[in-house]
Amino acid sequence: MKKLCTLLTVFLKISLLSAQNGIIRGTVRDAITNDPLPFANVVIKTLNKGATTDENGRFEITGIPPGLYNVEASYVGYISRTEFEVQVTQARPAVINFRLRENTAQLSEVTVTAQNSFNRSQESPVSLNTIGINEIQRNPGANQDISRVIQSLPGVASTPNFRNDIIIRGGAPNENRFYLDGIEIPSINHFGTQGSSGGPVGLINVQTIREVDFYTGAFPVERSNALSSVMDIKLKEGNEEKLKYVFQVGASEAGLTVDGPLSPTTTFVASARRSYLQFLFSLLDLPFLPTYNDFQFKTRTKLTEKSQLVILGLGAIDYAPLNANANETEEQRYILSYLPVFNQWNYSIGARYTYFGKNSFTNVVLSRFMLNNESFKYPDNNENLQKLLDYTSREIENKLRIENFARLGRLKITTGGLFEEVKYNTSTVDRRFANGFVLDYASDLVRYKYGAFTQVSGSLLNGKIDYSAGVRAEGLNFNNHMANPLNQLSPRVSLAWNLTSEWSLNANWGIYYQLPPFPTLGYRDQSGALVNTDARYIRADHYITGITWYPINTAKISLEGFYKKYFNYPFLLRDSISLANLGSDFGVIGNAPASFTNQGRAYGLELSYQYKLYKGYFGILAITAVRSEFQDKNGIYLPSAWDNRLISTLTFGKKFGRNWEIGVQYQFLGGAPYTPIDTVKSGFIPNFQNNPIGFPDFNRINSQRVESFHRLNARIDKKWFFPRYNLNIYFDIQNALGLAPQGPPRFDAVRDESGRPVMDPNDPTRYLTRLIPSSSTGPALPSVGLIVDF
Repeated sequence: MKKLCTLLTVFLKISLLSAQNGIIRGTVRDAITNDPLPFANVVIKTLNKGATTDENGRFEITGIPPGLYNVEASYVGYISRTEFEVQVTQARPAVINFRLRENTAQLSEVTVTAQNSFNRSQESPVSLNTIGINEIQRNPGANQDISRVIQSLPGVASTPNFRNDIIIRGGAPNENRFYLDGIEIPSINHFGTQGSSGGPVGLINVQTIREVDFYTGAFPVERSNALSSVMDIKLKEGNEEKLKYVFQVGASEAGLTVDGPLSPTTTFVASARRSYLQFLFSLLDLPFLPTYNDFQFKTRTKLTEKSQLVILGLGAIDYAPLNANANETEEQRYILSYLPVFNQWNYSIGARYTYFGKNSFTNVVLSRFMLNNESFKYPDNNENLQKLLDYTSREIENKLRIENFARLGRLKITTGGLFEEVKYNTSTVDRRFANGFVLDYASDLVRYKYGAFTQVSGSLLNGKIDYSAGVRAEGLNFNNHMANPLNQLSPRVSLAWNLTSEWSLNANWGIYYQLPPFPTLGYRDQSGALVNTDARYIRADHYITGITWYPINTAKISLEGFYKKYFNYPFLLRDSISLANLGSDFGVIGNAPASFTNQGRAYGLELSYQYKLYKGYFGILAITAVRSEFQDKNGIYLPSAWDNRLISTLTFGKKFGRNWEIGVQYQFLGGAPYTPIDTVKSGFIPNFQNNPIGFPDFNRINSQRVESFHRLNARIDKKWFFPRYNLNIYFDIQNALGLAPQGPPRFDAVRDESGRPVMDPNDPTRYLTRLIPSSSTGPALPSVGLIVDF
């Protein structure tokens, strides 16, 4: 500790001696035509500094002390825009490329209002939140994982464990979609659950992110296949002048990010990370040793003054073997008894060509996604025995999307279409079922998806009313019903009444469709015939209304009510449970016979207060009251697995002098329902040997609840800015109160002193069983991180 304090003191003295100045430079352009906007004003109000763009739309502000600043760009006839928390350092210029939208209501004036400081669009006046890179990096307890960061936003619930399942307004984890610079990426987590979107660790390096638009409703018409949320991640551009590096060491991995020029017209950003959890878990004698690696890159090429090409890729390699030597305790042996070995890799690669016309721009997007998922399990981990589980599967998606965004007078018009090839194959042998049932089949499926969309947006009464109306239709040649795009007609309407420059009433209605998971569509019987041939697109009708107040340029307070009605949800016939209740565990979901008549509903109220950095303070308060219900086999609505009732998160922080920063986050999560174990079925010896964690009693679906959970996270950052590099050391602590989320009681057999199950003396076909309550205490998880930017 003495050495650490001495080192920090030396760093502090050196930083005080270093010169204190930085640069912000960039461009201001028209959002539709990409034309430069000369003589636009770019200002840092807190410093009373600014600049005016030249004839090429370029600007530069010099002599800026290192720190975080809100930078505003304005231009006559355009809606101003603020970039929050721009990091200024001495090591590299901060680059901001503003894209301003024309103000169709007041073409002769500079429009600067509190509403314009936030990313608010006519298409999505409700249920849209934007978070920047600094908000992502400093989020307490998130360890720079974007999936955990968004848990601070309204409507977002988490599972109170180590996973990144995203639960939006009572919807299942499989109802979310993700985009990187407009290119769809089906997976953003390591060790992902096939058929869902969750996993324990995020695979996107936040050092490459510029900002995130997160939609929990009112989805843009060009974004498809989502029922609960769309996450639109915008990546940084590479440095145009010279190579720059960011080295980071966090709670579970180390990584390196490089960006710079490849040619006079091409820049790049690339990163690679590798976990060291396997070494920590081995030292701690944990019974599994997860290893994950991820790779990411982006290039941007300016082809002409009116065209550009973006190419990006994202990949992950994950492996989780068992640590058979860690078998000293009952808990270790229990985990070893049921946990399979996982081996998974995936990649997404895509290209986006953009052409800017006179009053429009067109994107042509080509992309490919591939997932390889393998897992296996031996009884008692004895490789000389027949496998209980032997699973291999691949998913491949090849996609083409063309979209045009045009300005026609005072209207904004979006049109486009898509064509996709989807492939799914699997070889599945799973003996972990009751009563000797074996799931044994192989499947190979190739289908084609197609669709078109359009949306018109504008304003009335000199900007008092904003409106947007759109429709999309798509089909899949799986059966006659799904092949007809008119059966998946997806209209949507948004309205915003701007009462004043600070107050607005907003509403949205829309119908959205999503494909069932590929394991459901591709499920076959042992004869090789497809089983779920009557499949349907899952449908969700959204009704949203709310009021928003912008008291100052850096604050937004909103109250929204929402109602979601679900139709055609897959209902798994083997277990008599809606697929909407699944998706928060490892492996695969949906590979079973299903009907497609299940219905559900989720409704609630959200209150949020978002305070961007101002006078050193920042924070987000989000309170959500929600009910989520789905039908059981008798058509009766029961609480779903995501029916938390009340979700509350408060995140706030303060920046102090000498570049110190402290953040605190408090989370409250209402107790979620769970289905109790059928102890009679689970205690039968052959059943127990196949599946020692027990079989849920699906006659009592979600009939019990865990207790509510609350958690306190905290983080302290110290930054140093030097002429050639920047240094950030942080201390992060998760679960500072030392509380553990209560889970369902753990099922197990009664065991003798040697750890072997004890036979029921009254019934030799059964083991004596027990339910072990989960602990109410858990360890605080401190970590120290280092980020060097040079």
